[in-house]
Amino acid sequence: MNAITETLSGVAVSARANVYFDGRCVSHTVTLPDGTRKSVGVILPATLTFNTGAPEIMESVAGHCEVLLPGADRWQRFGPGERFAVPGQSSFQIRVEGEPYHYICHFG
Repeated sequence: MNAITETLSGVAVSARANVYFDGRCVSHTVTLPDGTRKSVGVILPATLTFNTGAPEIMESVAGHCEVLLPGADRWQRFGPGERFAVPGQSSFQIRVEGEPYHYICHFG
């Protein structure tokens, strides 16, 4: 298992939340000193489809999810300390059951 990012230091945080899917996914945008943008959020139990603009790396912080990545024919499970990559200009499905899934999205 990889190390979990516990904190992001020296960042600017957007106070206004990004709320998707009737509140089942809520995140905040953070900007690092070098201008790199990330989002930190939580997904409540649901099955959702996300569209990507830029490539993304989703880092699992707490909870678990199952993901159906573009071109895949089976769901993959991810938990704390694990990551998965999603190509830009694509879409993926994510399924969360039980406890909320906490993540950091690194934009590529």
